[in-house]
Amino acid sequence: MSVDIVMPQMGESITEGTVSKWLKAVGERIEKDEAILEISTDKVDAEVPSPGAGILLEIRHQEGETVEVGTVVAVVGEEGEQAANGNQPSAVSSQPEVTPAAVVPEPEPVEEKVAAAVAPNSQNPTNAPNSTNSSNSTEIVMPQMGESITEGTVSKWLKAVGDKVEKDEALLEISTDKVDAEVPSTAGGTLLEIKVQEGETVEVGTVVALVGAEGGVSSQPQPAQKAAVETTAAATGSDVPSVEIAKEEVMAMPASVPSNGQASPSNGQMTAEELRRTKSSPLVRNIAKEHGIDISRIGGSGMSGRVTKTDIMSFIESGAALRPQDLLKGGAPAINLPATAVSTYVPAQTTAAAGDRTEKMSVMRKKIAEHMTFSKQTSAHVTSVYEFDMSNVAKFRDKNKAEFQARYGTKLTYMPFIFQAVSNAIRKFPVVNAQVSGENIIFKGDINLGMAVALDWGLIVPVIKKADTLSLSGLALAANDLADRARTKKLNPDEASGGTFTITNPGVFGGLFGTPIINQPQVAILCVGTIEKRAKVLTSPEGDDYIAIRQMAYFALTYDHRIVDGADAERFLAFMKEFLETSQFGL
Repeated sequence: MSVDIVMPQMGESITEGTVSKWLKAVGERIEKDEAILEISTDKVDAEVPSPGAGILLEIRHQEGETVEVGTVVAVVGEEGEQAANGNQPSAVSSQPEVTPAAVVPEPEPVEEKVAAAVAPNSQNPTNAPNSTNSSNSTEIVMPQMGESITEGTVSKWLKAVGDKVEKDEALLEISTDKVDAEVPSTAGGTLLEIKVQEGETVEVGTVVALVGAEGGVSSQPQPAQKAAVETTAAATGSDVPSVEIAKEEVMAMPASVPSNGQASPSNGQMTAEELRRTKSSPLVRNIAKEHGIDISRIGGSGMSGRVTKTDIMSFIESGAALRPQDLLKGGAPAINLPATAVSTYVPAQTTAAAGDRTEKMSVMRKKIAEHMTFSKQTSAHVTSVYEFDMSNVAKFRDKNKAEFQARYGTKLTYMPFIFQAVSNAIRKFPVVNAQVSGENIIFKGDINLGMAVALDWGLIVPVIKKADTLSLSGLALAANDLADRARTKKLNPDEASGGTFTITNPGVFGGLFGTPIINQPQVAILCVGTIEKRAKVLTSPEGDDYIAIRQMAYFALTYDHRIVDGADAERFLAFMKEFLETSQFGL
């Protein structure tokens, strides 16, 4: 009997995964619990074991494809067994097909007038609007891209009405305040109707398109019906937001936007200023919030004057967001800049030459690129560097590492000592264990230390939760376990999230120190340089200077100068220096 291999749930907030590599080919033998493929999420890379033994009968999703959790990606069964066809029928609406008059709400003064305007069409079937047969079409909805995501913006349609669409083929691109993503079609067929245009922001679950059988007719109402609804609304003097006809909503036509970009406020329609403030994408509003920018001051180039990501980034790069008059109470008057008025950076054209190798970015590499770029645009980065004498730590480690290895079966490195020093320093200077939320500073109660682990295919930051509650040996065991499982793709997404402070250790490769980028939404990151013997000038208790060989290292703290002052950073490093140089450690 065949067994389905599904995209696993890798954490509470993970809704999809990408097939990064197949470890077996169709026809190969697989043992139970043997790794069959590797997947990538926005948190971790992991191997997926086969739940049963047998032959790999079918691979349904190729490397690079992103699918929802629970999707069947492969089938394993006995040799010669036929793989079951896992293609599910298109989603079918459970609503019966009804005539326009049947769905008019119970009579109220305004709705009665609307019903009167629409109902005549129901008397003659030939005049009724063509509606998509629910058995022949599938609704494509704005997907839920995370627990806290309530809306998304259609950034680009990849297909046009009338185009053929395959099941799971990318249909459109959307933007949220967390990610940009492609939305695959949940059914194969023809794109019958696009309900939400590029630049529009709608709530999760909103129908954005219909896909159905070729030759099908969309449920878009006829012009005569639209006119009837609009005429009735105008006659009553009321704003009629929508009336359900057949299965879909007929929306009152938006007010026209003159060439000056200002929408007419009549009939309850929003002005261009309101559109910019409330209908720009969540990503744009988040950038505006981070930089303290009033979106209404920016002339939008998007639909109906909406501000796009390009608009707001150009505005920031122009320096307008930092002008003194913009800091005055009440702000400056609205600035409507044409798209060409602000110069934008255009990267140099790159082309592959003979001998070059072009490689598509992995999911992890794209996420790292986005995260690092966002951090540089968000935080005011400053770095302070101290030199620590690690001789005290080195002596204790040399004396106890053999016993530690025998007792716990793992190495005693320098990092647990550093983790312990960081935890103690954070208790004394909690501002480096904080986050920024608008105009508020959130001082985190837990000390969750992220430790950057270099992988052959990228970088990952597993987190030691509540590090301040662990002993030196506990920190060593937790760190080694997380690092080992990160390198073998055995981490859960929850083990790579929730960090409040990060430590990176390029010193393991010989680097003296670095100026790392802050791991958002944190406000500080510590960089540990190589620990090596150096000649140092010391002073004896009698006041005599002498030269000695000591184990020395540079420690660099990069911090967000929006809330962490230089004095805080200096005191933090000074405390760590004294702790590591003078503490009496115990396992």
